[in-house]
Amino acid sequence: MIDNSTPAFNDLEHLGGALGFVEEIQKVVEKLSLFDGFTLSDYTMLCEYMECFGARRNVTLLTEGTKGDFLIVVLTGEVEVIKETDQSEKKRVSCVGPGSFLGEMSLIDGQRRFASCITTKPTDFAVLTRQRLNDILAEHPQLATKLLLVLLQLITTRLRDATTRMLPTISGESI
Repeated sequence: MIDNSTPAFNDLEHLGGALGFVEEIQKVVEKLSLFDGFTLSDYTMLCEYMECFGARRNVTLLTEGTKGDFLIVVLTGEVEVIKETDQSEKKRVSCVGPGSFLGEMSLIDGQRRFASCITTKPTDFAVLTRQRLNDILAEHPQLATKLLLVLLQLITTRLRDATTRMLPTISGESI
């Protein structure tokens, strides 16, 4: 059952609580080295706090500039990440598949979405809201610590990648 903190994906199929997808979620994310310390018990506890949805092709899951307080874990399918430039031109930042996290920055800081995320194939995904993250912090501090370290590593990796890609365009004096 969707709780009050779960975003309304009115046009999407609600697949139920993520507890029914523990094995699938574990298979998808355990490939990431970020989850090395997670046990089946950790995945099970985490899934108690998430909801799963299914989306058709060409469905916008996150819209750039809107407020956000949840992240998405892509379970199946494919999602294109699109950023609008200052000249209102849309640029493809990346295309991600199973095991990818979307919206983690807004989950943490509550700021507006940095980019739009649109399905390019039918896609199933799990949602973790800030409220449910707060519940994990209160009820399962060890799991919360593991999860926050995963998010911190994910964000720092993305920051390093972005900085590396930007380096050729940075003007400044060489030292």
